[in-house]
Amino acid sequence: MYPQQGTTADPMSSIEFKGPRIQIYSKEFAADPHGFYRQMRRDFGPLVPVEMWPGVPATLVINYRTAVRILNDPDHFPADPSVWHKTAPADIPIMPMIEPRPNAIRTSGADHARYRDTLNIALAGIDLNSLQPMVQRTAIPIINTFCEDGNADVLKQYVLPLVFSVFCQVLGCPPDIGDEVAAASAAMFDSVDTEAVNAQMGNALFNLTALKRAHPAGDVATRLVQHPAELTDEEMVQQLVLLFATGIEPPLNLIANTLLLMLTDPRFTNHDNHFTTKTALDERLATDPPMANYCITYPRQPILIDDVWLPANQPVIISMAACNTDPEMNTGEFLDNGWNLAFSTGPHNCPAHARLYGVLLAQEAIDQLLDALPEMRLALPPEKLDWRPGPFHRALKALPVVFPPSSPLQL
Repeated sequence: MYPQQGTTADPMSSIEFKGPRIQIYSKEFAADPHGFYRQMRRDFGPLVPVEMWPGVPATLVINYRTAVRILNDPDHFPADPSVWHKTAPADIPIMPMIEPRPNAIRTSGADHARYRDTLNIALAGIDLNSLQPMVQRTAIPIINTFCEDGNADVLKQYVLPLVFSVFCQVLGCPPDIGDEVAAASAAMFDSVDTEAVNAQMGNALFNLTALKRAHPAGDVATRLVQHPAELTDEEMVQQLVLLFATGIEPPLNLIANTLLLMLTDPRFTNHDNHFTTKTALDERLATDPPMANYCITYPRQPILIDDVWLPANQPVIISMAACNTDPEMNTGEFLDNGWNLAFSTGPHNCPAHARLYGVLLAQEAIDQLLDALPEMRLALPPEKLDWRPGPFHRALKALPVVFPPSSPLQL
């Protein structure tokens, strides 16, 4: 039980008085987040006053043990943002990522349990044995569009279309609806026009819901529609919003960030070392997870944690990247990925089958590309790469590579 409201607490122990807030949405933060995390540890300790958007205060948790306590205490730290949302700026571009939604990531209690069950059952039906041939069938035509050129931005030309195509196949989303969702999903993570993003995404996913009610198939969307919970059309749309948000952007960034590691680190460029793609993925999940800062909760009351008072209903953001690299926990060994927070922990953690899907997809996507173009190398020094600013993701803007031109592959 945490201490709560009291009259004897030192007001100077409040997060509000710990110092100027760090802008985790800035270009400077995106360029060197781990430099910021080190400075945060020196200046603030486990809890850091931040802005997740101009004028939008939050607390960033950068201590592993503190994060695990919070994520496993939904009674004091619920994920439902409804109260906060009433006083938050309505037009901030990141709102689609954090506003109240009737889905598993933004509800608590019985509602959360109901939505979580529908997702678990829908995702558990994914046949992981079919994923490798599906990735191969999808990857080869994409690689053939640029393999003769000798250069490519593999983030935009390979990883994005591959991840999106495979996910749509698994979900049961036809290409025309998928194109609409792709545009809205990218805008959501890049913090573009809240109202337009929600309208575009909602319209596309309503059409997908109607399609699956009329023409069910053996896919994730159909299993959601047919679940005994009998989700309404609006509830269906919101579960699909969550699935697209987690099924596209995080795998996309995991693949790109892991490719960057494998193209620049001597442990992977020196083939005598026999380091595997899975090793690289585990390391990236531990050191630079694709969702670096998220798992947002909203304390019901003022609460004292690690000798710091947090205000009621102000966002508390878990820095998975900082917690995973917490000097108290990190030993530099990444072979066992079970301990880290890349997939969160507690009642809102990433469903087990979704984890398996995401890592296997990333592994197969990378292996297909490197098997096809084994002499690929980065086209510019890694320090010259640009990272997309934003409070939540760890995401490259582009991943330019060069390679000897190659003849098109045969399926």
